[in-house]
Amino acid sequence: MADTPTTVTASTTEAKKINPQLENLKIMWRKLRANRLAMAGGFMIIFLLIVSFIGPYFTVHDPLLPDVSSRLQGPSAEHWFGTDHQGRDIFTRLIHGMSLTFYIGFSAVALGLIAGVLIGIIAGYYGRWIDTVLMRIMDVLLAFPSILLALGIIAVLGASLENVIYAVAIFSVPTFARIVRGSTLSVRKLEYVDAVRALGASDFRIIFKHILPNITSPIIVQATLSIATTVLAASGLSFLGLGAQPPTPEWGAMLAAGRNYMWEHPHVALFPGLAIVLVVLAFNVFGDGMRDALDPKIKS
Repeated sequence: MADTPTTVTASTTEAKKINPQLENLKIMWRKLRANRLAMAGGFMIIFLLIVSFIGPYFTVHDPLLPDVSSRLQGPSAEHWFGTDHQGRDIFTRLIHGMSLTFYIGFSAVALGLIAGVLIGIIAGYYGRWIDTVLMRIMDVLLAFPSILLALGIIAVLGASLENVIYAVAIFSVPTFARIVRGSTLSVRKLEYVDAVRALGASDFRIIFKHILPNITSPIIVQATLSIATTVLAASGLSFLGLGAQPPTPEWGAMLAAGRNYMWEHPHVALFPGLAIVLVVLAFNVFGDGMRDALDPKIKS
């Protein structure tokens, strides 16, 4: 009976042990919650995502069907954001185009992230000539301005929505690759990597189970910020007529169509432009907040 309190105390101590990963998430959330601007951006992103999914089911106007009798009408109770030069409801087209914008942004970033992470982690882990060759290729891509590189790719592949995604993904690869390479170079020198290698772990296991999980913070931050850049680049390409083609309700294409009427009917270009600004701003401020929250040098 005398050993019972000791046993209970030991069990209680074991129960109170904190999972390091869970504690890191709590610290990250505490830092992020303290950044009101980042939280506002995060809530705005969530709101826009919800609207992009369910919004099209609640619109009453057809986003593609022209109505010449209603062309270039200003904002009203029937048409909240007015109508465009073909009489289509701008609010409806913005709602339907929102899902397209997120599709372009997330798809392009996902492709660029996967390719960039693979290139960067292989270059950083193996080093030597593999690192030299891969990084020189990334340097060549970085030498071109991003929009110019995208224009060149689309000139070869042709103007379409899918090719915009590929073009934007390609110019985002070098950024991910260099960030991942730098993080891999610092992590591969740690003692636990040498320990698992001494135990006979394969390179594949070391890379994807022991190195990659420990370099996710800069990847998450860069991915968040890259979505804003991707949305802006895709809208710019569509504005130039190289992306989504009419009558697709893509915001950049809507902005291009409205520029011819921006003095007499400014609402045609105003609302698509504001939508692009809102999405880009939301991802930028949220990405900045994530960077601060995931930076271990910043005290909570």
